[in-house]
Order: sequence, then structure tokens, then C-alpha cells
Amino acid sequence: MKAVFLPGAEEDLKELRRYVIQRFGKNTWSDTYGKIKTSVRSLQAFPLAGSVPEELADLGLGQYRQVISGMNRIIYEVGNEVLYIHIVCDTRRDMQTLLVNRLLRMTKK
Repeated sequence: MKAVFLPGAEEDLKELRRYVIQRFGKNTWSDTYGKIKTSVRSLQAFPLAGSVPEELADLGLGQYRQVISGMNRIIYEVGNEVLYIHIVCDTRRDMQTLLVNRLLRMTKK
């Protein structure tokens, strides 16, 4: 199954990269990014392995799934032969705030 990082997820990766390198260094980013890539490869083979995020299930958005990769969460949706990566964020991040910010970012474009 092909994996596609949607524009929001690509921006998440850029922000995560900046943050991790600034706070913890390039080696930590390399480890983090490696774990993310490994998780995505695993999802390509087993796309339904992730769970439905509680915050999204409460909103009636059960088509989205998540997998934890180190200290990060990957939120994705399984399509027809395509795995759509929507969000990559720190597990400690408040999901409601992230979703509101994502909606606001989309309306500004």
C-alpha cells in the first residue's frame, strides 16, 4: 500500500524536525525520523493495525486511525490502496488545539 503524507503532515514533520534538532540535536532527530519511517512502513503492510484516536471517535470521525511512534503520534486514514497521513505530532500535544489550529491554517490559504 502506498503512503502519502498530506501537506499538513509534511508541515508537521518540518516543525517537528526544527523542534527536535533545536532542543535535542541532529542525532535525536535522525532516531525520531527513523522511527516514524519504520512505523509508516509497518502501516503500509498492516494498515488497520492502528487504533481510532479517542478524540476523533468522540467527534464521530472513526475513519481515522493512529499509531504511536516513539514520542509521536501518526494520524492516518486508509483509502483505496493508499494510506493518507494527516498528522504527525508529539504524543503530549493537545489534539483539540492541534485540530483547531489545523482548521485555522487551512482557512487562511
